[in-house]
Amino acid sequence: MKKAGMAVLFLMVLVGNVVAQDKIEKWDVFELTLKGPSAGNPFMSTNLVGRFTNGDKVYEQEGYYDGNGIYKIRFMPDKEGTWSYVVSSNKKELNNNKGSFECTSPAKNNHGPVRVRATYHFQYEDGTAYYPFGTTIYEWPFQDAGTKKQTIETLASSAFNKARFLAVPPYKDRYITGPLTITTFPFEGTSKDNWDLSRINPAYFRILDSCVEQLRSLGVEADLILFRPYDKGKWGFDMMGQDVNKFFTRYMVARYSAYRNIWWSLCNENSFIRNMTDEDWDGLFKLVQEKDPYHHLRSIHNADRIYDYAKPWVTHVSLQYYNVVKAPFGTPLLRDLYKKPVVNDEINYEGDIESRWGQLSGEEMTFRFWNAYIGGGYATHGETYKTSPWISYGGKLIGSSPSRIAFLRKIVESGPAGGLEPIDQYWEINMAGKAGEYYLIYFGKDKLNKWDFVLPKRDLTNGAKFKVDIVDTWNMTITPVEREFEVVPMPDNRYKFIDKNKSSIKLPAKQYLALRIYKVADGAKVTDDGRHELE
Repeated sequence: MKKAGMAVLFLMVLVGNVVAQDKIEKWDVFELTLKGPSAGNPFMSTNLVGRFTNGDKVYEQEGYYDGNGIYKIRFMPDKEGTWSYVVSSNKKELNNNKGSFECTSPAKNNHGPVRVRATYHFQYEDGTAYYPFGTTIYEWPFQDAGTKKQTIETLASSAFNKARFLAVPPYKDRYITGPLTITTFPFEGTSKDNWDLSRINPAYFRILDSCVEQLRSLGVEADLILFRPYDKGKWGFDMMGQDVNKFFTRYMVARYSAYRNIWWSLCNENSFIRNMTDEDWDGLFKLVQEKDPYHHLRSIHNADRIYDYAKPWVTHVSLQYYNVVKAPFGTPLLRDLYKKPVVNDEINYEGDIESRWGQLSGEEMTFRFWNAYIGGGYATHGETYKTSPWISYGGKLIGSSPSRIAFLRKIVESGPAGGLEPIDQYWEINMAGKAGEYYLIYFGKDKLNKWDFVLPKRDLTNGAKFKVDIVDTWNMTITPVEREFEVVPMPDNRYKFIDKNKSSIKLPAKQYLALRIYKVADGAKVTDDGRHELE
C-alpha cells in the first residue's frame, strides 16, 4: 500500500567548521552541523539557536549538542525559495555563523506535517486528507537489525499510516541479560546508580533518528512517546524529577521537531507515573508548544486517570478507554466533550496472551475499529500473540484484523472528503457520513435479515435518489443492490425520509455487515410557500 520514496541526494557544502545542504525539498530536514567546544558540559552550558528567514517566513529553531564537539540545528522549511540563516550562541565558535540554502518543491509523496482539520479530523499541510489508521510497536527501536528491517517491511505492506512507539525502553530482563542486552542509554552511564542525568548520550538517539527516518520514507507518522512508566524501580527514567524531564523534553524537541512525520505523545499511561501531577504534565506540554516552531500534533495517553484533553496545548485526544469503542456512540460523546479529533489509541489488542487486554479476536478488533470510525473518530491497532508480540517488538503481523482494517481504510478514503461525521448522533447510533449525500450504516454484531430504507431528514431533499452497497466487513466484499431508492418525507414523522415505495433491503442475517448509501440524483427542495424548485 505504501512505497518508500526514492532517495534524493543534495550537495553538502563545507565552509570552515560548518556543514549544510545546498538544497533541500520543502518539509524535509535541513541539517546544519557546526564544530564547537567540547570542554565541560556542552549539554547544559551552550545556548544555540538558528534564525531562518524566507520573505515573511521567520523561524527560530533551537539546536543541540551531538557529542565530540559537534553541534546541530535541524530545520524544516515550509516555503520554496531561498532561506537564509544566522546562528546565535553564547559560544564564540558557534555564534554568528551564516548561510543560505534553496528549498525546492516537495516530492510526490511528501505532503508535509499533519494538522487538525475542521475540528475533528486531520489533513496534511498541503491540504491532502489524512485518516489515521495507527498501530502500536512500543519497543521496535530497541530490537536487533533483522527485526527492525522486518518491521519496516511489514508496515510497507500494511494499511497502517501511524506508529506509536517509545523514545526510552522499558525495563525488561531481556534488555539486561538476554541476547538484546542494551548497552546504549539516553543518558551517560550504565545503571540507576551512575546515570549522569545532565548529559545526553547522542549515540542512543542516532538509533532513534534512523527509526523516525525509516517511518518517514514509508509515509508513516511517528507518534513518539517521550515518557513512560515501566521501570519497576530499576532504571529510574520515570523518576528523574521535573527539571530533568524538562531538560530531556527540550533536547527531544530540538532533535526531532524538524521531521515532518513527528507527533508528540507526552507519555504512555501517564497516570501510572505517580510522582507527577497534571500540573507537571501541563508544564511539559507548554514547553513542547513553545519550543517546537512547527507546532506538531500534541497529546498524552492516559491510564487510570484521564488527562483533560480540552486544555489549549492539546491538539487531539489520545485515549485508552476500551469501552468507548464497544459501541459507536462513545466517540461522538468525546467529540462533544473535547471539540477535538478523537484517536482511540488503545482499544485492547488482538492476541492470545494471559493478560485480558491482549485477548481480542480479529473479529472483535475489527468491530471496535468500525465503531470508532462510525463515531467520527479514529483508532489504533495492536497485536500481541505469544509467537509474535508485535506491540512490543515489531517484526511481523500474524493476526486476522490488519487486512480487515485495510479494507475499512479503503471504505473511509473513498467516502466523503475530510472524514466521516456522525449523522443525527443523538438518535442514530450507528450511522456516519455526510448528511444528504452519503451514509455508512454499521450493524456490528446484530444479525438482520432486512433493513427498512429510512434516513434522518437532515439535508435530504424530496425525490433524491440513492444507490446502496451491502458491505461484508469481515469477508471484505461489497455487493451492490440492483435498484435505486427515491426518498420522500415520512408520513407522520417530521424527522425521517423513507423510500417512496416503502422498500426494505434484504440482508443475509449475519454479523459485521454495513450499508453504504450514496446519492446519485438530486431531488426538489420545498420552499416556505410550498413551491418546488430543482436543487
